[in-house]
Amino acid sequence: MENVETATPILKPIAMAELNNNSNNGKEKRGFSKRKTLSTKVDLTPMVDLGFLLITFFIFTTSLQSASVMRMTLPDEKGKPTPVKASSTLTLLLASDHQVYYYSGEYDKDTSLLSSPIQQIRDVIVLKKQQSDSSFFSIIIKAGNTSVYKDVVDLLDEMTIADVKRFALVDITSKEELQIK
Repeated sequence: MENVETATPILKPIAMAELNNNSNNGKEKRGFSKRKTLSTKVDLTPMVDLGFLLITFFIFTTSLQSASVMRMTLPDEKGKPTPVKASSTLTLLLASDHQVYYYSGEYDKDTSLLSSPIQQIRDVIVLKKQQSDSSFFSIIIKAGNTSVYKDVVDLLDEMTIADVKRFALVDITSKEELQIK
């Protein structure tokens, strides 16, 4: 067999940071000595790799907020009306300036509307709920043309807080609209 030297490449280890000495091997220039200066070279490749790994990890392990849905009870498909007592019904009329007008029972020409700011309507709802038969208690919400969407959402939140099981969003009549103006 012949002596064949295999060419093995010499691998130089890669350092994350290395110091380079840029001196001129002790040679001086014309009467003054040069200070040794060291330059630092930092390899940021591993740091960038780690950053992308962390970003990828957090993207894959984060869950997005699921949509919250309000439960609503809809009438039967057969069209059977839900039994409601007029004495256990509270009607809320939303007006401008965060005002709520309300009345109990059925609306007629002699009905007087009471008024309350929307922040205090919970007391009215709780009081009417205590005075009524709980199996028939229901609330009718009617938004006027000058009311704002936020007030409707606030009233729906009040239904959840006061634990009102039956409520409905209904169009306001022209007579009621005139009376709240």
